[in-house]
Amino acid sequence: MIERHPFEPFLPDGCRLLMLGSFPPGEKRWSMKFYYPNFTNDMWRIFGLCFYNDKMHFVDVEHKTFRLDLIVPFLRQYGIGMYDTATAVRRLKNTASDKDLEVVEPTDLKAMVDSLPSLTNIVTTGQKATDVLCQCFGIDTQPKVGEYVEFCFSQRQLRLWRMPSSSRAYPMKVEKKAEFYSRLLGLLHKEVCNINENY
Repeated sequence: MIERHPFEPFLPDGCRLLMLGSFPPGEKRWSMKFYYPNFTNDMWRIFGLCFYNDKMHFVDVEHKTFRLDLIVPFLRQYGIGMYDTATAVRRLKNTASDKDLEVVEPTDLKAMVDSLPSLTNIVTTGQKATDVLCQCFGIDTQPKVGEYVEFCFSQRQLRLWRMPSSSRAYPMKVEKKAEFYSRLLGLLHKEVCNINENY
């Protein structure tokens, strides 16, 4: 059975950073209708650590979900967009694992990047997402985890960052994952602060 992406791309005005995973888990695993919806996924805890030094900042413990009322304004403030590298997939097994996903329709990433004139950084959060993006843009050398490579597209210089998966299946403590993400997110935080100071 072919499964189409359940969410629209989240691309705020002035998007500077685009985060691309592979594909959302099945709906039965969601705790909210937004990206990284699985309550055991650590992405929103990573953001909490990187920006607020509090992994629970975006977590609603009582309801076992995330604070979407905080997440969306936060992403808009910092110009962080979200989508995935696949628009349609086939699950080879009944899991959310990347290795069990067959990409039926890759996302038109070139059109997406073209629509984001302020974009400077792209993050992939897993091996499959990295593979799909590198194939799309003809990137021969993939970045190591926590690092980036620069590439040109449509006369623009962009950076592709490879970050550890936020899935609990990836064997690394959330605090350690946040250390990898903090290098990029710290740069983003400085950019936004500088822009605000210049207004």
